[in-house]
Amino acid sequence: MARKIYTPDRIIGMLREFEVRLAQGEKAGAICRSLSISEQSYYRWRRAYGGLKLDQAKRLKGLERENGRLRKAVSDLTLDKLILKEAAGGKILSPSRRRQCVDHVQCQPGVSERRACQVIGQARSTQRRKHKIRNDEAALTESVIRLATKYGRYGYRRIRAMLKAEGWHVSYKRVYRIWRREGLKVPAKQPKRSRLWLNDGSCVRLRPEYPGHVWSYDFVQDRTHDGRAFRMLTVIDEFTRESLAIEVERRLRSDDVLHCLTRLFAERGPPDHIRSDNGAEFTAHAVRDWLGRMGVKTLFITPGSPWENGYNESFNGKLRDELLNGEIFYTLREAQILVERWRKHYNAVRPHSSLGYRPPVPETILPPASILAYAPLQPVQTLVSQRRILT
Repeated sequence: MARKIYTPDRIIGMLREFEVRLAQGEKAGAICRSLSISEQSYYRWRRAYGGLKLDQAKRLKGLERENGRLRKAVSDLTLDKLILKEAAGGKILSPSRRRQCVDHVQCQPGVSERRACQVIGQARSTQRRKHKIRNDEAALTESVIRLATKYGRYGYRRIRAMLKAEGWHVSYKRVYRIWRREGLKVPAKQPKRSRLWLNDGSCVRLRPEYPGHVWSYDFVQDRTHDGRAFRMLTVIDEFTRESLAIEVERRLRSDDVLHCLTRLFAERGPPDHIRSDNGAEFTAHAVRDWLGRMGVKTLFITPGSPWENGYNESFNGKLRDELLNGEIFYTLREAQILVERWRKHYNAVRPHSSLGYRPPVPETILPPASILAYAPLQPVQTLVSQRRILT
């Protein structure tokens, strides 16, 4: 049997009927039976609505509803505060941490999954989604750790490029997820340098437009284990980012610079321009006169503005960060071998971000799959053809 619902106006009408019938001498029990209500209901209504008019009863009912709503709101806020207090301090950004936090909060009495997800900001579908471990997860994790251990200064994007070179089809997000889970450290970013601009908005620095357009060279210094200093002359092609040579000697003078350039010019041909700072080895009359006779224009940066030679400065930073800071050279010969090995790795293996995470001069290329049913490795015949492939 459905429960009857009595509105305030009906209750007040019944109470008024009670008053009249009681004044006529009827008993309260008989009146309650005739009205199909219990005596408890009658006394409860008399306490709540006795002596009230209809508009006053409606106003009282509204106040009771508002009071109940406010009590519920205060209760909800108190519960939300307790949930946030049980959660971890600070912002919870990752879905996995939110999932753990929701599980922890649900251990408290009276907290449902729906309420915990609402307060913490976790979607219930995400909370209930079961993590699926792929079959190649262990092998991929091992490859990421192996490459990160071997190349300690590479970030996860460069590691992902090297994984693609090994045959893995993996996204940045998956590599980054493994990177964070294994606690691998991302290398610190280099500070940004402003460029020297003219009033019309054009850059003073000549930009390379094709291979052999602009070369740049500079010196880098380091020490062997016995404390003796040695110098390195680094020469790069600014367009292809290829490291053309790294000469390692105890002392390097202008004549050594000319000897290195002579060998490179004989192998590759002279460039149109060559960029350098204002060091004595580069501004020497012998070097400038010889370059002028070879038809090579010199580009000297503004004193105290190394960012104008940014390509070579960036290369020198990678050389120091990835090799010099992590190696102890006991002899000069050991330094020459290791530096040359790193230079070949830089040219042929190391992914370069500005080249779409490809090495500047790969040793091998793959023919298009549409031409052959299989893709055998073919050696690049000459360095010139390698540059053409990149461009």
